[in-house]
Amino acid sequence: MFKALTSAALLFVATAGSALAQVPPSQVRAANLARMEAERINGGLSKYFTANCMHRSGGGNCLVNESADGYLFNFLGGAPGWEVNQQPATVQTKILIGPEGNQVKEVIYNGAPQ
Repeated sequence: MFKALTSAALLFVATAGSALAQVPPSQVRAANLARMEAERINGGLSKYFTANCMHRSGGGNCLVNESADGYLFNFLGGAPGWEVNQQPATVQTKILIGPEGNQVKEVIYNGAPQ
C-alpha cells in the first residue's frame, strides 16, 4: 500500500510540475509586474491587495489575452483581506504588459468594478 501511495504521489508531483513548467517566463514576469503596478497605483500593500489569481504562476485566469502586443490582465482588488473575508472588491484593474514581461505598456482601466 505504501508503495502505491508513493507512486501516486510522485505522479501527482510530476504532473503538477509539468503544468507549472508550461508557463513561459515572460508570462510569469508579466503577471508579477501587473500585480506590482496595481499595488503601486492603488496605495501599496497596506491599502490594497490583488485577487488571488494574480498570485498564481502567470496570473492564472486573470490573464485574459496573450498576443504580439503583450499580456492583458483583468483582475479585481481591494483592501487587504477582502477576498478571504468575502468582502466585495473595490477596484478593477485592466493592464497590458509588454510581450517580454518587463514593461507596463498601458493601464487600460483602474477604478470601480465594472
